[in-house]
Amino acid sequence: MVCPICKIDLEESLFHNTDVNYCPKCYGIWFEEDELRQAKDEKDKELQWLDTDLWADPKKLKILHGIRFCPACRLPLYEVYYGNSGIIVDICTVCSGVWLDRGEFKKIIKYLQEKSNYEILHNYVLDLLKEGFEVFIGPETFKEEVSDFLALFKVLNYKFTTQHPHIAQGILSLPK
Repeated sequence: MVCPICKIDLEESLFHNTDVNYCPKCYGIWFEEDELRQAKDEKDKELQWLDTDLWADPKKLKILHGIRFCPACRLPLYEVYYGNSGIIVDICTVCSGVWLDRGEFKKIIKYLQEKSNYEILHNYVLDLLKEGFEVFIGPETFKEEVSDFLALFKVLNYKFTTQHPHIAQGILSLPK
């Protein structure tokens, strides 16, 4: 595979316990299908439940023709905004690979942490119901969906006890 920017061979590496290819010159990273999610989940376990499906809402999808070529397919990559983050990633619509320029993974993690905090504070009941429903309908495997549900439940429990210590203490003091 060849770097879409530098046009040199990519090297293999382990990135947050995920096998990826990277450019030793510009430090861009090539994620094959589902590897970006795996690396994100490994980097921050509390973000495991939060997935950003770049294709979920066609009305919000901002896609542009890119000038780079897919390292795997050698077809043009498309520039896509990563959710509402303002971060533009390069996507291959054929192999579902994702190219991130240097520093973009860190920006995505920061964006997802901020989004997670907002979701937990404002939409936690809906998020918990959605994750509970996904246990039965996917899109990930049953084991991954259960793991996502439990991770979200753990985060909600932690956030609730820190934001409402008096209520949490009252619940804990109830007779068993």
